[in-house]
Formats: sequence, structure tokens, C-alpha cells
Amino acid sequence: MPISPKLLEELAEKRKVALSGGGPEKLAERKKKGLHTARERLESFFDDGQFLELGLHVEHSCADFGMADKHMAGDGVITGIGYVGGRPVAVFAQDFTVGGGAVGRMHAKKICDLLDYAKQSGMPVIGINDSGGARIQEGDEALSGYGQIFFRNTLLSGVVPQISVIAGPCAGGAAYSPALTDFIIMAKNGAQMFICGPEVIKAATGQTVTMDDVGSAITHASVSGNIHFVADSGVEALQIAKKLHSFLPSNNVMDPPHHLNVPLDLTPDPVLNDIVPAEGKEAFDVKQVINRLVDEADFLEVQREFARNMVVGFGRVQGIVVGIIANQPNFKAGTIDIDASDKAARFIRFCNIFNIPLVTLVDTGGFLPGIQQERGGIIRHGAKMLFAYSAATVPKITVIMRKAYGGAYIAMCSKDLGADMVFAWPTAEIAVMGAAGAANILFKKEIAAAGDKEAQAAKAAELAAEYRARFAAPYKAASKAFITDVIEPAETRGKIAMALRATLSKRETRPPKKHGNIPL
Repeated sequence: MPISPKLLEELAEKRKVALSGGGPEKLAERKKKGLHTARERLESFFDDGQFLELGLHVEHSCADFGMADKHMAGDGVITGIGYVGGRPVAVFAQDFTVGGGAVGRMHAKKICDLLDYAKQSGMPVIGINDSGGARIQEGDEALSGYGQIFFRNTLLSGVVPQISVIAGPCAGGAAYSPALTDFIIMAKNGAQMFICGPEVIKAATGQTVTMDDVGSAITHASVSGNIHFVADSGVEALQIAKKLHSFLPSNNVMDPPHHLNVPLDLTPDPVLNDIVPAEGKEAFDVKQVINRLVDEADFLEVQREFARNMVVGFGRVQGIVVGIIANQPNFKAGTIDIDASDKAARFIRFCNIFNIPLVTLVDTGGFLPGIQQERGGIIRHGAKMLFAYSAATVPKITVIMRKAYGGAYIAMCSKDLGADMVFAWPTAEIAVMGAAGAANILFKKEIAAAGDKEAQAAKAAELAAEYRARFAAPYKAASKAFITDVIEPAETRGKIAMALRATLSKRETRPPKKHGNIPL
């Protein structure tokens, strides 16, 4: 017996109501402000509308709050799974048109159910945050909902990639869920993220600040370092998420999406011979080198505006997905400071979790000196890099371009921290310190005895050159097997590609333990 028309009509009506969000007026208000709705964001994200919604008809009970007749479509959040680049992804999108996207018990349950499903199925999670915060009427149940989400973010950490998109407000405790995920992408327009807003700060401290000071994408990208990418809109943020997803495996037991059908090409690139100045004090942009190394100059930089003396990001080298960590001589002369240490260590650990090989490009004079760095804990923060590289068991390929001095040489993935192969250019200098400083210490008496200041300067330069040739030249380190090979810069792309293919099958067993105690 066929299903009755009445039941089909009821189904259609129920679905229409559930898909209506906050209603026509709220949707129109949204469009007037130039903001996209939660459903519009999802439509732009998935391959050809390939999306299976979960919990379409879920609603919370308003009876306890004198709101029994209030309809809240989906309880203010859309959850489901769909295909992005042909691979399944779990997504939730908070709907600001429904009660301001505030989190209550059923709202949190939908998100938690989705996270549980993602963990069990081994698929990445994308969370689109656009919420006014906790639903005040639900009190402790709303707070419990947040706690359950945080707990699941932590359970999923290291199992599947988690990407947060901040497309609207994300205030108070709500900000901690994105902070527990791997990457945060934030829209410049219409999005804010903060624990305490300007009014609370004013009441508590007397300070007058603006929302831009504490909660804007620019502030979080360049000052606090809380976010990894900045977008102009929520839809553009999702395009960045798709790009990021294209470099990542679905879970921690899968390989990244390498393009292994790309043929190995060892053709030299003579442009690399001219990019880096031979003079160690002359600055250059390391991204010029990176763009010559990665396929089609396609490099997705992470935290571009934060700690600009360290460059990190994803690319492919002849089809192999890699995470690249590089000193940036154009900023702070490529020295490593507190923020650069944190930025690199976090990125290294992410790559190691998800089986992404590491390529490290070195040109650093050391850790940044100064009382602020010392009192700020540069020892502890710098140790994070040492820990991260040492703990990483993925293929690790290092290229020393120019300066590699002192502890920074070790921290940038030297052979002693487990680098599988270390290549050096003829311009490389590997030493406890720069040749000029070493010469002034080791040959202080000889320099002083040279005569006037001009003669002393000439003698110092002569001795520095001698020190560089005898103790800091890459051939010295290569003679002791600290360097795999000294290569022409033009050969770098081919050497890295070959080294990656030779180490993709690498397997390394570590002592059994719950986890190491990284210096946080």
C-alpha cells in the first residue's frame, strides 16, 4: 500500500520548517548586512551539494522557560557529513538566525554526536562558529554542553584533523573549542573572537579598548597568534579550509594525499643559484626559495602574519605533500625568538601526527638575544622546537642554505635531532657562532697586536675568513658525517624529491609511554 499523501505533505511541511532557519525576516536581515547564512556557507563548501544532514528535526524544549511555543530550527546548528575533493568530511555550522546560534543542551548534543561519528569513521571535522555564546535560559546544561564539546575536541586531537572557521561572534568559553582544534580560519568582516570583550575589560581593569584591539582577525593573526589564516568572508574562509584539507590525510593512520604518479625529475634549477646572496648579512626572502621547491609554486603558508622570522606551511615537492619550516632572513635576520619557537613546534607536531614529511630550510644566526626574550622564557620556548623535532618520526629532510649557528643549528633539525638527510649549500656556515665573533674571541691578542684600528679590522677580517674556511665550512661538517652532502643550490629540488621518496617507507619505534612531557 503506497504511503498516504497526507504523510508526505506532513513530511514536506516539517522539512520546510526545519530548513527555514530563523525565518524570512532573520534571513533577510542577514542578507542586508552582507552576511551569508549557515546553509549558504555549507552549499559553497561541499562538492555539488553532496551533503547528508544529521539531526535536521532536533529542537530543544522551551517549556521550562515559558517559551513552549518558540520554534528553534535545528536548535541553532546544522550538522552533517559531505564530500570535499571527493573525500568525506564532518561539518557543523552554527546558525546565527536561530536564537543567535547560542549553545544549549541539544545544540551541544548535535555537535558532540557529529564529533563522535567523525572519530569512529576517521574523517576530518570542520566547525563553522557563529554564535552569541551560551544559552542563558539553559544555565548549567549549556555549560555542560560546552564541556562535552571541549572533551571531544581533545579526544579527536591527533586522530583526525580539526579545522575551525570563525565566521561570526565566538565569545567567552566558546572560544576554547576552536583553540583546541588544529587550525583556525577567521573572517575579517563580521567575526570576533575573545574571552573578555571591551565592556568587561573596562569594568574589570578600567582600560578602554576596542573590539579590534581584542577580538579582530588582524589582532589574532599578527599579535596573539591564536589564528592561522585570515579571510575576507565566511565563504572565503571555507575556501581556505578546502585548500588546507587538500594537503591533509583524513586521519592519523592514513598517508597524506600524495600524488605518487608524478615522475621524479632531477633537472637542476639554475635560478636557485642566484636567489640567495653569498654574503651572510645580506637579507633575502626565503619564500622565493620555497616557491622554486614546491610544485607550481603552490605553497599554503600558515600563520603568515605571526612570528614572521619563521615561515611554515604546506606544499608538494614532485607530488609528495610536505610541511616546510624555514628561517626568514628578511625579518629579524632569521633569528629564532619565543613566538617563532612556538609557531614552528606546533606545526612540526601537527605534521608528525598526520604523517606529513618535514622539509627544513636553515639560515639563522641563532636565538634572538635580549632581556625580554630571556625573561619571557626563551629557554622553555626554544626547547619546544628541540622536543618537537626529536619526537617526530616522519621523514625529515634539512637544507642548510647559509648560517647555522649554535643551539639554533641544532634546533632547526640537525642530524643529531633525527634528520634523515641534511644537505648543505657551499654558502653554508655551521659553527658555534659567526666567524667574526669567533675570531674576536679566539684571536683577541693577535688582533690587538695588529696596530691601529684599521689594521686591527683587516686582521680580524683575515682571521674570520680563516676560521670560516677551517671550522665553519660545510665540508668540515660533511667530513664528520653531520652533513649528507654538499650540493649546488640548483640541485636542491631534485635532491629533496629523491630523499622524500627514499624515506616515505620510514618506520621508527620509540619507547612505550603515554606521551612525552613537552615544555609548555
